[in-house]
Amino acid sequence: MQITRLAVPQCSVGEGPVWDVQSQQLYWIDILEKAVYCLNPATGETRRWSVPNIIGSMAIRKDGGAIVALANGVHTLDFTTGECRMLATSADLNEQVQLADGKVDRRGRFIVGSSDRGMKEARGKLYALDPDATQLREIDNDIFLANGPCWSPDDKLFYHADSIRKLIYVYDYDIERGTVSNRRPFASTAELGGIPDGATVDTEGCVWSAICEGGKLVRFSPDGSIDRIVAMPLKLPGSVMFGGPQLDRLYVPTLSPAFLGRTADPLDGSTFVIDGLGVQGLPEPRFGA
Repeated sequence: MQITRLAVPQCSVGEGPVWDVQSQQLYWIDILEKAVYCLNPATGETRRWSVPNIIGSMAIRKDGGAIVALANGVHTLDFTTGECRMLATSADLNEQVQLADGKVDRRGRFIVGSSDRGMKEARGKLYALDPDATQLREIDNDIFLANGPCWSPDDKLFYHADSIRKLIYVYDYDIERGTVSNRRPFASTAELGGIPDGATVDTEGCVWSAICEGGKLVRFSPDGSIDRIVAMPLKLPGSVMFGGPQLDRLYVPTLSPAFLGRTADPLDGSTFVIDGLGVQGLPEPRFGA
């Protein structure tokens, strides 16, 4: 196994990596700097787009460009002009609640959570955005800080973390309707030194979670037990995503503690890639029917 620091800009809060199989490019976000990044590993070229509000997550659109979950709603992002336009929102989003982590399911709908800005009350919800919709549809609630949405390979299970509770939950997922049910605890990170942040699932149905503040990535077996721990060279990994031509490289954006008023180390906020894990990920779908 080899961990390599990528030659890309460092982030304040690096999150939300997306590997686009069609273009063979890596996208990720900087939440507080209100930025979307793209790396073409074949050329080394990095692009950056600014967005008008705090960004919680993003996804590539089937018809080009991206959708971005900004604090006040899901917007489209035109990669050519850089223009953002509101696509869908909810009356629940306000000065106390903002959109957070989200991903696209294998029917092309965007599942995105919201979080209490103060992280003190469970005001957050979980929403579905259907490809042809202009309103976010609530599918769950009672969430402090939404993170790490991902699905089992057969689409029957949906995983989602409440980071403040230090719990990853698993739901039954109806892929045809885009609904969740039977929420129950899947794994706790209370003994791992940090909170469950971004996550992904590999071809064997194991859940990979970035343990922010814990300085590690954890692979959980489908039964919720710990299968593997990968130590990172810093404390604040933000998320994980498999990429590369064989989907066997694990990309890891990270956070800098400077946004918390703490002293940052030189590596903080870097983006890494891990090779040699012997594991493959699943293709990320694009948003749209």
